[in-house]
Amino acid sequence: MALKREFGKEQPYIPAGPFKIRIPFVHYRFEWADYLQGLLMCAVCLGAIPMLQDYLGMPFEVAIAVVVLNGILYCAHIFLGDPVVPGWVTPAIPLLMLYVSQFPMGPERVQALIAFELTLGLLAFVLGITGFGKKIISFVPNAMQCGIIVGSGFAAVMVIFNKGQRFDTFPISITICIGLGFYLLFSNHFKSIKNNNAVLKMISNLGILPVIALAVVIGPLVGETKWPVIEWGITQPAFGTLFREWTFFGVGFPPLSLFISGLPMVFSAYIILFGDMIQSKALLDDSAKVRPDELIDYNPNRSHMVFGLRNILMSLFGPDITMCGPLWAAMQVVVCERYKHGKEAMDSINGGAGSFRFGTLTGYFILPIVTLVKPILGIALASTMLIQGYVSVKVGVLKARTGNDLGIAGVMGAVLATRGAAWGLAVGIILSILINLGNKPQYDEIIFEQTEEAA
Repeated sequence: MALKREFGKEQPYIPAGPFKIRIPFVHYRFEWADYLQGLLMCAVCLGAIPMLQDYLGMPFEVAIAVVVLNGILYCAHIFLGDPVVPGWVTPAIPLLMLYVSQFPMGPERVQALIAFELTLGLLAFVLGITGFGKKIISFVPNAMQCGIIVGSGFAAVMVIFNKGQRFDTFPISITICIGLGFYLLFSNHFKSIKNNNAVLKMISNLGILPVIALAVVIGPLVGETKWPVIEWGITQPAFGTLFREWTFFGVGFPPLSLFISGLPMVFSAYIILFGDMIQSKALLDDSAKVRPDELIDYNPNRSHMVFGLRNILMSLFGPDITMCGPLWAAMQVVVCERYKHGKEAMDSINGGAGSFRFGTLTGYFILPIVTLVKPILGIALASTMLIQGYVSVKVGVLKARTGNDLGIAGVMGAVLATRGAAWGLAVGIILSILINLGNKPQYDEIIFEQTEEAA
C-alpha cells in the first residue's frame, strides 16, 4: 500500500541530497492504466533500432540491448524525484545523424558518438549542480535559437527524403502512414470532432501508436514489407557483444580531438534540451491548476542532473543515437490529461509517469510485441522524423520575433542541416553580428508577437 499524502502536500519520498527517491507501491500508487499503455507504446521506442543499425552498423540484438539500457534509465527520473515522462532528444537526432556520418563506419564513428554523448552528459550535470543552465541560454541570440530548431526540422525531413533513404524503400507506406499521423496530430478538423466522440478521443491520446498499427498492415499489403512472424518468449538482448564491441571497452576511449570536434553539436543539442525543460514545466504547471490536492515539485536543476547522468552512463555502456532527453512530450501530455481527471483516475503524477515507463521497459522484453513491429521499424522511424520535422519548423518559425530573426534562422538552419552543427553555428554567429549589431528592430519588423499570443 502506497504511503498517503495530505491534501495540498507533496507525494512522500526519501530525501537524498538534491534528489527525492520514490519507490513504486511504497511512495506512489502504481497506475495500471498507464502501465498497460506503456506496454503498447514501447513500439515507438523500438524505432531507435533502425537508427543504430543504419548509422552504427549494429546487429538487431545489439541495438535492442541499447534500447533496454535506455529503458532502464528512463525509470531513474521518477525514482530520483523528476515527475516527467522522459524520452529522446528527438529534434537533435537528425543533426546527430549528420554529425556521426562525417566519420567512417566503425570504431571512429562509435568513438565520435561516445565523445559527444559523454560531453553532453557532463555539461548537463554540471549545469544542474551549479544552476547555470538558464543563464547560459540567455546569452544565445533568439535568431540562433530559432535557426537550430528550424535546422533540426530540415535535417529530419532530409534524412527520410534524400536519395536512397527511407522514402525510396517504403514510398507508399510512408505516404499513407504519415498522412494519418498528420491528420490525427495536427488537423483542425480532427481536433473539432474528437471531443464529441469517445473512441476518437482515445485514439488522439495514443500519440503515433495508430500510425505504427497501420504500418503493420499497410506495409505487407503494398508489398514493401513482409508480414510479421510472431515469436513467443522473452527478448534476448546481446549485452555481452554490446560491451565488447560497441563501447569504449572495445573501440577504445575517444581522443581529445573528437571531444573538441563535437562541441558545436553538444551546444546545439543542449539548446533543444532546454526547450524540452521549459515545456515540461509548462505542462506540469497546467496540471497543478486542476489538481490542488498534490504539490508538484519540478526542479530544472534536478532534471539536468538526472538526464546528465543518463547520457554519461549511456555513453559508457551503450552509445545511443537518440540521446537521453528530459521529456517525451506526447506521452507527458497524455499522462497529464489523465491526471486532470482526478485523484481516482491517477493518485499522483509520479505514479502515472513512473508506471508508464515501467510499461515500456516491460514491453522491450515481450518477444511477440518486438517481432510484431520488427518489419516496419523503418516506416515508424520515417513517420517519427517527419512529424518531428513539422513540429521543429513550426516552433522555430513561431519563436522568431522579427523579420531578421526569421531570415537568419532560415539561412542558418539550411546550412546546419546540410553541412553540420559547426558550419551552422558559425553562419548564425556571423549573420547575427552583421545584421543585428547596434540595431534596434523597427516596429514593422516585429511580425510574430501577435501570432504567438494567438497560438
